[in-house]
Amino acid sequence: MMKIALPIRFGIAASGSLIAYFLILSLVDLHTNVFYSLFNGVITGFAIYEAIKYLRIQEKEKFSYATGFKAGIVTGFVATLIFTIFFAIYSTEIDPAFLEHLSSQWFSNFESFEAIVFFTVAIMGFATTIVLTLSFMQLFKSSKNTSSQ
Repeated sequence: MMKIALPIRFGIAASGSLIAYFLILSLVDLHTNVFYSLFNGVITGFAIYEAIKYLRIQEKEKFSYATGFKAGIVTGFVATLIFTIFFAIYSTEIDPAFLEHLSSQWFSNFESFEAIVFFTVAIMGFATTIVLTLSFMQLFKSSKNTSSQ
C-alpha cells in the first residue's frame, strides 16, 4: 500500500499545479486558447519523472521496470482525473460562458460540446501519461547489456 502513496501524492501535487496554471491563464483571459494547454504536458511530465525518480531512490535494488511504470501511470492518471473533475466544475458551475466562448472560437456547433470537451481533456491527459511514462522509464530502467568482466 505504501508503494502507491508516493505516486498518489505526486498526482495530487500535479493536479494542483495544473489547476493553478489554468486559473492563472483565466485571470489574464488566455484560458480559451488551447495552445496554452501544451504546458500541461510539462507539468504532468515533471510530476511523473519525480515520482519515478523518488520511487527508484526508495526501492534501490528492488526497483523494477514494472514498479516504475505503475508509479508513472498512477501519478498521471490521478492528476488527470482530478484536473478533469475540476475542469468540469469550472466550465459548468464557475464560468458557464467558458465553453460557449471556447466553442465559438473552435467549433460552429455547440450541441453536446460539453461532453466532448471533458472527454478530450481526459483522453489527452491519459495519452500524455502513457507516453511520458514509457519515455521516462527508458531513463530509469537498469541495463542488462553490460558485461561483468
